[in-house]
Amino acid sequence: MISVDTVYQRVLALANKEQRGYITPQEFNLFANQAQASIFDQYFYDVNQFSRVPGNSTEHSDMVDLLDEKIDLHITQDEAYFDLTQNGWSISTDYYKITSLYYSSSLGLKLVERVNEKEFLLINSSPLTAPSEQRPIYFKRDSYIYLYPQSLQGQGSDKLLCNIVVKPNDVSWNYNVVMGSAVFLNGVDFTLHPSEENNLVLKILALAGITTKNPEVYQIAAAEENRSIQQEKQ
Repeated sequence: MISVDTVYQRVLALANKEQRGYITPQEFNLFANQAQASIFDQYFYDVNQFSRVPGNSTEHSDMVDLLDEKIDLHITQDEAYFDLTQNGWSISTDYYKITSLYYSSSLGLKLVERVNEKEFLLINSSPLTAPSEQRPIYFKRDSYIYLYPQSLQGQGSDKLLCNIVVKPNDVSWNYNVVMGSAVFLNGVDFTLHPSEENNLVLKILALAGITTKNPEVYQIAAAEENRSIQQEKQ
């Protein structure tokens, strides 16, 4: 968790330095959520890049470990329910993606392999590769999960357990107006990894600079971000 008030105060301190402008609470809330979403989406882009270009250096390993740690903060377990109208399983929680799925029955817990619909058609077309209760598979269509073999579709007390990545909560800096000034009342904090605080501040400043067409604010953010990148490289 990262304090929304701490980030806002840091943003104001940088933006107001040498009278460079004021970012209202409404603007901050908008930019804060955009910045958080951008950082969150970047995790999965980076995961994809690392998987394409594997490395064996300590630096590469440390970066992958930190990335996993950041994503782990957003992973939770939920139980899917069987929807007879769609003949598929559904997850009630609003989630970003499924990381793993398990079928729980009296026979124990089975990891279910995910395939796309094209792969499913190929796998299911041959008795040699067709899914079985010992080797189940699933594919997603829209918001529904289709589990095979069909003998596993919502039987009795059987369950479908999902490890899912949930999206960060919408942040909010709430306030009262006292003597004409906004005074912090309460808020909803960022749910990102604590190491992202500087990144959030810089991205919010950049968004504010672009939106207000204030190049000086944007230049400060870019300079700070470049300085942080150089420090990380060292």
